[in-house]
Amino acid sequence: MSAKPLILACTLLVVTHAHGEDELSCGVSLGRPLAIDSPLRAVVLDDPETIQLEAGQFEAQMGDSPTASMSGGVLLRRDDKIAGADSAHYDPEQRALFLQGGVRYEDPGTQIVSRSAEFGYDMGRIRFDGAEFSLGSNNSRGAADLLEINQDGTLTLGGVEYTTCPPDSEDWLIEGKSITLDTNSGVGTAKGMKLRFKGVPILYLPHMSFPISDARKSGFLTPEIGSSARSGNEIRVPYYWNIAPNYDATITPRWLTDRGLQHAGEFRYLTRRNEGRIAADYLRDDQILNISRSQIRYNHRTLFDNGWRNRIEYRDVSDSQYFEDLGGSLSATSISNLDRHVSFDYYSRHLSFFAQVQDFQTIDDAILPEDQPYQRVPQFLLNADWPVSILDLGLDLDVVNFDRDTGVTGWRFNAAPSIEIPLTRPGMFFTPAVSFDYTRYALSDTAPGEETELTRSVPITSVDTGMILERAMTGSRRIQTIEARLLYVNIPFRDQDDLPVFDTITPDFNFVQLFRKNRFLGIDRIGDTEQLSFGLTTRVLDLGTGRELVTATIGQTRYFGDRNVTLPGVPVSTLESSDYIAELRFLLWKNFNFGFGHQWGTGDAGTARSEARFQYKPANNKILNLAYRYRRGSLEQGDVSMLWPISKNWNFVGHYNYSFRDQEALEQLYGLEYESCCWGFRLVTRRFISTRDGTLDTSIGLQFVLKGMTSVGTAADKMLERGILGYSADLR
Repeated sequence: MSAKPLILACTLLVVTHAHGEDELSCGVSLGRPLAIDSPLRAVVLDDPETIQLEAGQFEAQMGDSPTASMSGGVLLRRDDKIAGADSAHYDPEQRALFLQGGVRYEDPGTQIVSRSAEFGYDMGRIRFDGAEFSLGSNNSRGAADLLEINQDGTLTLGGVEYTTCPPDSEDWLIEGKSITLDTNSGVGTAKGMKLRFKGVPILYLPHMSFPISDARKSGFLTPEIGSSARSGNEIRVPYYWNIAPNYDATITPRWLTDRGLQHAGEFRYLTRRNEGRIAADYLRDDQILNISRSQIRYNHRTLFDNGWRNRIEYRDVSDSQYFEDLGGSLSATSISNLDRHVSFDYYSRHLSFFAQVQDFQTIDDAILPEDQPYQRVPQFLLNADWPVSILDLGLDLDVVNFDRDTGVTGWRFNAAPSIEIPLTRPGMFFTPAVSFDYTRYALSDTAPGEETELTRSVPITSVDTGMILERAMTGSRRIQTIEARLLYVNIPFRDQDDLPVFDTITPDFNFVQLFRKNRFLGIDRIGDTEQLSFGLTTRVLDLGTGRELVTATIGQTRYFGDRNVTLPGVPVSTLESSDYIAELRFLLWKNFNFGFGHQWGTGDAGTARSEARFQYKPANNKILNLAYRYRRGSLEQGDVSMLWPISKNWNFVGHYNYSFRDQEALEQLYGLEYESCCWGFRLVTRRFISTRDGTLDTSIGLQFVLKGMTSVGTAADKMLERGILGYSADLR
């Protein structure tokens, strides 16, 4: 290099030699690695952002139009962006660098290869001719006659093709006159767009936008299409409105061919203290029933800075058959009461407080007025405990006004002070306790001659003790524990037949109930008893992961006398022991899970309840679930669900729920799904009980998915996620 060119070069660039340094290699998926030999390094001094440049050879010429040329491999860095080419030409008048031959560009979200490129310093813009590009966020890639990257993070493409399929496949392809990809907002905008599937044009739009990330944006969502026997064919066309970063709304017209047009809307909000959702559906004139039908739902939560919290839950439907006709799921048809309440609560280390006003809408016409739940208008709960030396003093208060159109109403006041002496040692605990339960009623709407002021006082004594032993298992990184617990409870008999029953039931017998002192759930009855409950649990734990590989539990309660306190219409219990309860869970292998629960009585009592669940999941597209449920006198059901490949790309999906008691299928779901690297297809048919009287409904769902782009049809993947334990469309 001559002296004069070198002097001019130094006025443009500060040049230093970099002998002995390692080669720079930066892998770019769309081209060969960026590398140069024996690089010269330079830094542009007059740019607001530092630009680093490396070149194998450098030449500069001075004169009326001074220039600089680089060859032998050129690398250009600015912030987190890097570009490379075989050669480059610098024009100081245009303040631009022109790259030629094997041009490569890369930033955290973009990779580009092209024939040539122009890098303008002042405008922060790079223009590529004949470019191929790849976006790392969702495997998007394509080609363009002209591609321009601006410093605000947008990519503008002319004469472009776009897909998320891999390089060896173009099953679906967008062709457009121009496309703008905003990597900051995650949104792409296309003009003159044509969508091809398997080479066949299936859609043309003069203008459309689509996601290139998970960012939210306003616009129409993919329509959902389906059919059912109760409502005919249907189509939903949701419109999403991104109002603000913490507010959004979805408006969804739903056309049911047999019923008419239903309008649905949902509004969500999120602030520093508040979050909530308001949703409403309205069908102006149901063509089958000739009535207007609606649903409204409101959920709200506020977290105050001082430890208080507020919740609001409200739900209302126009008629008792709303969920049966318009709900569309087996679980929705079993809803009997809709909860509506406003609550405030406070929690601290030794004190908690809860207050609410609660109401219910009963939508099951078979529930008589005298069996409908009471309103709580209002209810106040207080729980406090104070450690004093070796004692633990406690107090539970419950004040509530029960109201209903039918039956006895009134106030109930309950106070239960307690004293415990918790004694603990490593691996064991021993807690004797005594409490006094006092309840007072102030009743209204009683029958003539009945008392309106009633009280009850019951002392409760108990001793709760247990121990935990563990040992290392020889030759493995596992430990086994043995956990034993005993609970002795003594509650004397108090005649409570005159007391009303506002909210008290006899709960299902389980391990939680095994170690509760009162066998009733609710305050209207305190069960008399002298009993000893015991439970024994053993676990095998993996020390490396902390997972429970095996858990086995058994428990029972022994009674030392009859239990004379009962709910109305229930006979006195004279059994000397409760049923046995046992549970067994296995997680011995990564792809195998087994759980079993059993409840049985002594003598001729037999099995009261039994459950078994098995899952085999060797891969995300190989799932087999088997389940069995039995409850004496009420249900006996079997359940099979599976996702299983039948070829490289095709999977079978199915869910079958059968009632042995009724000798009929409660729900059947069968279908096929096709999964490739960039598109998918699901066809599902479902037959299920849609009403409380056992009426069956049939529906068909079809979903077509362009991965990284959109899906068309029903949300069949959500249906499969609900019906097949372990299924997830996102994992494949």
